[in-house]
Amino acid sequence: MTSRTVEELLYHMPTVARLAESDWARVFAQSILRQRKRRNWRPSPKQLSVMHALVSDLFACGSNEGGDFDVIE
Repeated sequence: MTSRTVEELLYHMPTVARLAESDWARVFAQSILRQRKRRNWRPSPKQLSVMHALVSDLFACGSNEGGDFDVIE
């Protein structure tokens, strides 16, 4: 598992919100996006761990939508 900076995690939150597979993850990411607009806001340790997990899941999910295709023989 790679350690990502808070800025990197925040950068990926819009994508997490858009592609989330669960309503909870989508709402969480949207909430983080709203909170980040507050002056001097920093995620709590619990929020940070959830953000790490969601971004890791974002990159761990292999899908066929990225341009790869199955070979038909």
